[in-house]
Amino acid sequence: MTLFNGIAPFYIHERTAYVFGLTLLVVILVFLVLAATFLIILPGIRGRGRIYSFCRVILSLLVGVIIVVVNFTSDWEEGHVTVNTTYKAFSSEMITARVGLQIGLAGINVTLKGLPVNQLNETINYNENFLWKFELNYDEQSHKGLERGLPNPILYIAEKFTSKAPCLINVQYRFSGHYATAMMWVAFCAWIISNILFCMSTIVYGGYMTLVTSAFMIFGVISFATTRNVPQCIIQFGPATLRTSLSVSFWLTLATALVCLLLGILIIAMDHFMPEKLRAFFILNGEDDDQDEMRHGIINNYFKDDCIDTIILKDTKSSFENKDFVVYT
Repeated sequence: MTLFNGIAPFYIHERTAYVFGLTLLVVILVFLVLAATFLIILPGIRGRGRIYSFCRVILSLLVGVIIVVVNFTSDWEEGHVTVNTTYKAFSSEMITARVGLQIGLAGINVTLKGLPVNQLNETINYNENFLWKFELNYDEQSHKGLERGLPNPILYIAEKFTSKAPCLINVQYRFSGHYATAMMWVAFCAWIISNILFCMSTIVYGGYMTLVTSAFMIFGVISFATTRNVPQCIIQFGPATLRTSLSVSFWLTLATALVCLLLGILIIAMDHFMPEKLRAFFILNGEDDDQDEMRHGIINNYFKDDCIDTIILKDTKSSFENKDFVVYT
């Protein structure tokens, strides 16, 4: 392999395709551990409270994991296209591949998969991340990708999002991602507070915080959706054009926000019109099935008879107090 002005025109070794983000894996495992812990203690809850607790906790954990996970996913906006394009720098050899672009809150993810995977005596299956987090410089990462000799389609797409690109979409996506991330973390804090309030007697305030959670999630969705208002950058591969559209994480976040909105409204309405049923659902009414079982439990008849005899003797004794009488035999 030779170098061109100190730059490698292609990879020295085969690349391994991206499988799963470590951060996502850690977040999902944390929530799975919480869910498993709850399922272990669930049999200790008696009666209808077991069903109520299962519904509350599982739904709450689903909302929480969605709020956190979407901060690290790269499929808020997504697009794919099949192209016939050059593969290596300084080479006219063509490949047929599936090119994908995923845009998240923290950066973009570009995929390149050959059709078939093995072409030009190489395995063409790449997945590259270019991030614009606060501590990272996107332009520097794009330049490092050029130095590493990334395939032409990946470099071409990455260049479209640099700050000096004529598309001028870097600033819009970067700031929209930052604002959406901030809104999602505030929503996560509101979610924690709402769960704390649901464990107290002030259930209605938990409903209010659920509405706050929904509001900030909607603000995050709106922040990212503003990227659709700017002129879209044309990513052209010959006759094929790569176009993106709002994808899974965006719609999942919006759906979760709407669910939280409905739950908050429902809790507030029930607190006004059916407070007893609401307290029963949160096991705060003090008249759950455990007390019913205690009321209808087994009574020791011998103990009951002894108690009755004792009570009768005490009543008889008290009836003779302060009485003057003589017994003749």
